[in-house]
This record gives sequence, structure tokens and C-alpha cells, in this order.
Amino acid sequence: MNLSQSFRLALKSLATSKMRALLTMLGIIIGVAAVIVITSLGNGMQQMMNQQFESLGANIIQVQVYGMGMGSSRSVEPEDMYALAAEYPSYLSGITPSVNLQTVVRVGGEEYEQTSVSGISEDYIEMSGDTITQGRFLRYVDVDRARNVCVIGAYLSQEAFGGGGVGETVYLSGVPYTVVGVLNASSSDVSEGSGDDCLYIPYTSAMRLSGTAYVSGYVFTCPGRDSAATAKAIIEDSLYQIFQSSDYYFVLTSAEMMDAMNTMMNTMMVVLVAIAAISLLVGGIGIMNIMLVSVTERTREIGIRKSLGAKRANIRSQFIIEAGTTSAIGGVIGILLGVALAGVVGSLISSTMTGTNATFTAVPAANSVLTAFGVSVGIGVLFGYLPANKAAKLNPIDALRYD
Repeated sequence: MNLSQSFRLALKSLATSKMRALLTMLGIIIGVAAVIVITSLGNGMQQMMNQQFESLGANIIQVQVYGMGMGSSRSVEPEDMYALAAEYPSYLSGITPSVNLQTVVRVGGEEYEQTSVSGISEDYIEMSGDTITQGRFLRYVDVDRARNVCVIGAYLSQEAFGGGGVGETVYLSGVPYTVVGVLNASSSDVSEGSGDDCLYIPYTSAMRLSGTAYVSGYVFTCPGRDSAATAKAIIEDSLYQIFQSSDYYFVLTSAEMMDAMNTMMNTMMVVLVAIAAISLLVGGIGIMNIMLVSVTERTREIGIRKSLGAKRANIRSQFIIEAGTTSAIGGVIGILLGVALAGVVGSLISSTMTGTNATFTAVPAANSVLTAFGVSVGIGVLFGYLPANKAAKLNPIDALRYD
């Protein structure tokens, strides 16, 4: 009996007991579908996060300085960082000191606790890619004289000033600040705590307001992602010369954050896929169990074939092909079910993200589909070997006498 005959015989055997065949495949179907859904959603999440990082800027370098270092009598001053950027314009295309404030914004009798308040320089607008819809952004003179002026996001403009705001007054820790500009909304979801719920003041004014003597944070930009590593090395080398130790500063690029997030997502996907693959093992055990029953039911058939000259290898291959066919059909059904479920779940997730710039699409990867199908067939063949070997070793005389 050749391979095609064994395959047709396997299909005929499955067709004679459709319900039992379906129940036999159930573990394989569930396992393959689960793997497809998990990998599809994971790929979609990874692509969405990469889009978000790209929109924020893959060329951003964040620097955190922890005061004075060993062997140094001073901390890093903004002038030092500006001088560094001027020295390496090919790698450091922009810089702004950054001071984050833990304060509540108050307008009249209303308080806005979720609004993020940051002290930055006049260069931030070009680095961030934001645009002004009303008034102007901060200027050099505002920073130099530490003026009490601010630029607000679209959320404060809508909620506190009915869509306006320029010339109005907001209070930070009881100190009045005059609104000189309103930022354009970065998304249609202008809500509390979103990226549009923000307020910017000169970093010199933020230092005075917070009572800090030095700037601990800086944000640099480089021309592109390819130059981020070199730009980071330049900054780290400069800081090390000041502090004589790497314990007093921290430099992180957006590219590194993207890579770290991708690594974390990949690790999580591997763990989830491994858990889902347990269903494949359960399905393999089910196939082995049914094949053992099939061998018992077809003992006389095996005896007749052996008496007609069939060798052990022929009997063994017949049952292995039958087990592999069962798992292969289950794998195909599982792939179709997994792709359909991934599309449905992806659509549901995408519908909950309306109003944001992020887009989520479940992406079934071809390698995941092929791997899931190959593993399902392999499990069928592996777990079908024991029943097939048992059938091949039957004594033809005893098999013919079996009732």
C-alpha cells in the first residue's frame, strides 16, 4: 500500500465516525487556535507600541542627573548641556532642560489634579513637533527672566476657558501664571489625564516654584534613530568627565525603550504560547487514546492484511498516517478558527481605542501559522506511533482469532 492509498484509507476511517474524529481533534483545534490568537494579538500590540514610540519620536534622549557627584564640586548646569549640544550639532540637534512639578492647577474655584505641569525651554516646541493653535509658545525672554507665563493643552483650554485661554490666569501652588498660548489637540480624545491635559512654564520659573537649585532632567534630540547611540555616548562621556562616576546620571534613548518593550512583549508572548501549547499535548494524548481504541477495533483487519503479505512497516505507516491526518485536519480547523477569533478580538480592541492616534490590528504572522500547523502534525505523528507500533507487532494468527 502506497502513501496515497494510506491517506485515502485514513480519510475514509475518519469519515465513518465523524463525531469521534471531531472530539479527537478538539485538543489540537483549541491549542492551534489559542496559539494563533495569542501571536496575532501580540504582534498587533507590538506594532501599536512601535507606532506610539515613533509618533513620540524615536530620536529622543532623556537625561536624568542626581545632584553632585564624587570628585565634583558642582552639578551639571543648563549652560553645560547647551554647550555640549553646540559642540556636536551633527549628533545633538536639540536640547531643553526639563523640570517636572507635582502641583495642582487651579482656575477659579476648580482644581485640575491630573494636569501634568512641566518646566521647559523655548526650544521644546520644535523638538516635540507640537503646534500652537492660539497665542504663542514660550520665548527666550520668558525663560531668561523666569516669567510667570504658561502654555496650556487643549484639555484645559476647553474645560477651563471654553476653548480659549490666552490672557487668562491659572494658579500653580497659589502663584498666578498668565496663559500666553494654547497647544493644538494631539488627538480627538481630549480628556482628563490624556496627552492634551498638560501645562508648560519656563524651566527657570519651575525651579523657583519648586525650590530646586539645579535642573535634574534634560531632553535631547538627535537627527535620527541611527545616530542615537553615538549621541548617547557623547552625553555620557561629558557627564562622566564632570562626575567621575556613572552613578550620578542616567541616559536613555527612545530606541532603547522601544527595544526593551519589544523584548518584554516577545518574552510574554513566548510564555503565553507555551501555556497554550499545553492544549496541543492534551490533543496528542487524545489522538493516542483513540488510535489505541482503533487498533483494538480493527484487529481482524490487521490480521487479514498481514496474512496477505503486509509487513510491519506497512501496518505501522498506515496508522501513523491516520494519526497525522487527524491532527493535520485539526490543525487546519484550528488555524481558520484562530484567524477568525483574532480578527474579532482585534476589532473589539480597536473599537475601544476610538479617539486616539493609536491603531490596533491583529496580525496573524505566517511563521506562527506554519509553526502551529507543523507542531500539530508532529504531535499527531508522535503520539500515533505507539498505537501504530502496537498494531504492527500483532501476531497475524492471534489477530485473525480476535473476536
